[in-house]
Amino acid sequence: MRRTLPEWLTDARRAARLAWYRADRDAMALALIVGGVLLALGFAMHSVFARHELARERALERQRASLECLARNVYYEARGEPLAGQYAVAEVTMNRTASGRFPDTVCGVVHEKRWDEIRNRYVGAFAWTEFYALPEPAGEAWEAARKVAEDVYFRRAPTQLDGATHFHAIYIRPSWAKQRKRVARIGGHVFYR
Repeated sequence: MRRTLPEWLTDARRAARLAWYRADRDAMALALIVGGVLLALGFAMHSVFARHELARERALERQRASLECLARNVYYEARGEPLAGQYAVAEVTMNRTASGRFPDTVCGVVHEKRWDEIRNRYVGAFAWTEFYALPEPAGEAWEAARKVAEDVYFRRAPTQLDGATHFHAIYIRPSWAKQRKRVARIGGHVFYR
């Protein structure tokens, strides 16, 4: 005889009820508790690893942005300079980041603007940051600037400026230079601490 679906469901419910009454409830409770703990532990571990992965991704993104800002600063400030001058510009940028007197990120240092009472406007710490339209960095000079930025950022290059935080082109005589100690002249720039 063939059973219909309602009969089959009724038999299945009856079998489940009998199994429930015959079962060892202590073992079932233990299994539920252990299962719940394992499930909660799994969610907690997933949350920890997801947060760790997110923090790692954010750190890598900050690092990429810092390298981009540093490379652009080297490119626009010193691409016509000898290699030592390019390293010096990158070193000044990193020294400013570490000094506590400037923004604490590379991009913050590169794009910092301060009020100039003489000009009655905000002035960028690096001249190129004041231009609205700049050609995109390209070619060998850009690749060299990127390598210099990586070497200085990851401290693969020896320091040469003894903590210098300022520089200017040799054809300029800024008023602040008198109050600083001159450290070096490299290419077309003079560096100060």
